[in-house]
Amino acid sequence: MKTSLVTTKGQVTIPASVRHQLGIHQGDRVGFVYENGKVVILPVIKDIKAAFGLVSAAQSASLDDMEQAIQSRGSEL
Repeated sequence: MKTSLVTTKGQVTIPASVRHQLGIHQGDRVGFVYENGKVVILPVIKDIKAAFGLVSAAQSASLDDMEQAIQSRGSEL
């Protein structure tokens, strides 16, 4: 386990080996999540492409279905 001291301002230095494993570089943002009594540090995703596949839909629709829904909704206005 890697350790770090907490400064009077509440700051910590993430050990270099952990930064390397997470791909964190100077100027990057990180997020903190509290789960089951533990703090998890995650790199903040900067590129929208990196988020592809993170969310799944309960129901899918084809492009034709979406176009039809847009047209029917537009005709209601």
